[in-house]
Amino acid sequence: MKQTPIDLEQPPERAGIIVPWTHVGERPSDDRLSESAGLVEALGCELEFLRAENVRKPTPGFLLSGGLLERLEADVKSHNCSMVIMDASLTPIQQRNLENRLGVKVIDRTGLILEIFGLRARTKEGTLQVELARLLYERSRLVRTWTHLERQRGGRGFLGGPGETQLEADKRMIDRAVGRLRRDLEDVQRTRRVQRQGRKRRDSLIIALVGYTNAGKSTLFNRLTGADVMAKDMPFATLDTTIRKLDLPNIGEASLIDTVGFISDLPTHLVDSFRATLEEALSADLLIHVRDRSSDSDDDQKRDVLKVLDQLSELTKTPLPPMVEVWN
Repeated sequence: MKQTPIDLEQPPERAGIIVPWTHVGERPSDDRLSESAGLVEALGCELEFLRAENVRKPTPGFLLSGGLLERLEADVKSHNCSMVIMDASLTPIQQRNLENRLGVKVIDRTGLILEIFGLRARTKEGTLQVELARLLYERSRLVRTWTHLERQRGGRGFLGGPGETQLEADKRMIDRAVGRLRRDLEDVQRTRRVQRQGRKRRDSLIIALVGYTNAGKSTLFNRLTGADVMAKDMPFATLDTTIRKLDLPNIGEASLIDTVGFISDLPTHLVDSFRATLEEALSADLLIHVRDRSSDSDDDQKRDVLKVLDQLSELTKTPLPPMVEVWN
C-alpha cells in the first residue's frame, strides 16, 4: 500500500499590522503603509489586515486605548492570526501586556526588522551582526516582573537583602554573549581592513552603492557588474555586502560594493551591530546614492539615508566620502 508523503512544511504565519499615530503630522502615508506590508511579505507571513490607528492618548500599559484594543482583539480572532506587528516602538511592558491580552506573538518595528535580518543573513559576518543586534535588543526588553525568581538572599543576618535575581542573571548572560560576538566581529573588521588596504595598494577605485531599502541598488549592481545578487521588489533583499570588479572607461579597474539598504526609524544598535559592513561605505572613494524617484516618500527616504550615514560617520570618526545621486 502506497503511503501519502507527510508535508513537513509549516503554513505561513498569519499576521496583522497596526500603524499607530498620534499627531496629524505623524499620519502614515500610503508609501509608509506599503512599506509595512512589504516588510511582512519579506518575513514570509500572510498579511491579514493592515490599519493605521489614531491613538489620541497612548496608554503606558498597552499603547492602544480601550476601543482600539477591543477592535484589534476581534480582528486577531476573526482572521485567526498568530502574530501582530505594531509598526512603532513598544516598551517591554506594552509588548508583554499585548501578548497576554491577544494570546499571540507581538513584535514592534525593531523586532520585525530583526526577524527579517535573521532570515536574510547568509555569510558568517551577517549572522554575527544579526545575532549581536538581536541580543542588544533582547537586553533592552528585560523587565523586572517576578520577584519570586530571586535565586538567593544576599548579605548576612535577618535583614539580608535579595541576592542575584533572574533578571540580573539574564543580563549577565547576555552581556557575556555580546562580548564574544563583539570580539568575533572585531576579527571580521580586521580582515576587512586588510582587504581594503589591498585594494588601495592596487590603486583600485572603490565605489559603494547606498540608499533606502528597495530603491534599486542590487538591480543597478547586477547591471553594472554582471553579478547575480538577489534583487527582488521587497525590503532588505540584500543584507550581506557584495563586492565585484568593474572596468570604467578612462579610469580602469574599480571595486563596486553593494550595501544593505537603510530604512526609517532604524535603531541605533542596528547601526552599531552592522558597523563592520557599513564601514565599507565610509572607506569608499565615492558613494552612489540610489534614490527611487517614483516614491512619494522619496525626500523623506533621502533624509533617512543621510541621517544613518551621518550617524555612522560620527560613530566611526570617519568623514563621509564624496557622494553623487542616481535616480531610479
